[in-house]
Amino acid sequence: MNNYKPDTLCVQAGYAPKTGEARIPPIVQSTTFVYEKTQDMADLFDLKSDGYFYSRLANPTVSAFEAKVAALEGGVCGIGCASGMSATSLAIFTVAGAGDNFLSSQAVYGGTYNLFSTTLPKLGIECRFFDPDAPAEEIEKLIDGKTKMIFTETVANPAIVVLDFDKFAEISKKHKILFAVDNTLATPVLCRPKDFGANIIIHSSTKYLDGHAAALGGLIIDAGNFDFKANERYSSFNEPDESYHGLVYADLPVAFGTKCRAQMMRDFGAIMSPQNAFISYIGCDTLALRMERHSSNAKKVAQFLSAHPKIEWLNHPSLKGNKYHKLSEKYLPYGQGGMMSFGIKGDVKKCAAFMEALKLITQETHVADARSCVLHPASTTHRQLTEEDLKKAGVPHNLVRLSVGIEHPDDIIADLKQALEKV
Repeated sequence: MNNYKPDTLCVQAGYAPKTGEARIPPIVQSTTFVYEKTQDMADLFDLKSDGYFYSRLANPTVSAFEAKVAALEGGVCGIGCASGMSATSLAIFTVAGAGDNFLSSQAVYGGTYNLFSTTLPKLGIECRFFDPDAPAEEIEKLIDGKTKMIFTETVANPAIVVLDFDKFAEISKKHKILFAVDNTLATPVLCRPKDFGANIIIHSSTKYLDGHAAALGGLIIDAGNFDFKANERYSSFNEPDESYHGLVYADLPVAFGTKCRAQMMRDFGAIMSPQNAFISYIGCDTLALRMERHSSNAKKVAQFLSAHPKIEWLNHPSLKGNKYHKLSEKYLPYGQGGMMSFGIKGDVKKCAAFMEALKLITQETHVADARSCVLHPASTTHRQLTEEDLKKAGVPHNLVRLSVGIEHPDDIIADLKQALEKV
């Protein structure tokens, strides 16, 4: 199955029915599973065999969605989580504890920034932020013996910074540190981070993967390309886990994914629901088609807005004059997605007037589904950030985030045009 193109994997990967079984994965809405032999269940608890015993750790419907996205990303394991934020949290907890630190781009989603800057430090886990455009030497100065991960986004939300994969892959390999990438806004259809050196891929499946704005969810994909064996940074992978009778995760074929599920998902219980996994699974069927339309629509919208006299600036990597255009040609050659940000000339009131005048495009705390929507991040998703942090995250007060949907591009542009006339 891994030899197929992403378009085919979107439709076919994740579930293979046997004769007489349902063509799409059924919704297994059950908390528990029955076994006749005591040893069979004991083997499941000891991780000696695969199967299901309690839906807090694994569920057949969730497994189908995990397998589909893992196939799309070229990974060896997928873990379905209750949300993108829970996926990010569990990925950090799998490798870091009190006294440890990790590095993160400062141009990340506002909720992620708040998790990293406010909540995790209360648990003793320090996040050291860096400018993603800074030279490698400057970023490397933040690394010490307790650094467990470098966290980035393929396309930053909402700053629309395109990641320089080669730079961060080189840093992570040099220091033998996990390289984690949130691939939510690109999706594996437009970019496969594993192909450019990433070890862990994270998704908020609530966005493009689902496509409906109907189901919350998140995913952690283990790319299976990081060697934990004898790596002093990751003692928890090389020391026996007494809660599993001395199991050593570094000895397993799938080290990160097994530890994440067996420890973190077991103890935090942040698994995706079967219903949401089902909705997201069937949503992925059309992912390749939708990403092509999102990208082509966004390019046309970006061209319109960039030439409008009431727009001060615009960020979308499809434009040749964009700072990240060359990087997008290298890492996002099949399209740059439907997300963009732009600045209205004037103050916050002008931004509000523009957004309230829209008729087709709606204001939502969401992005990346079939419908076009806008948001003012500085007063919503990034409201908790200080003025200094807003600046670092690339979120000025006149920034409007636009998620371009799959409607006809002429209708989207017409709505933007009439709203701008009222500013």
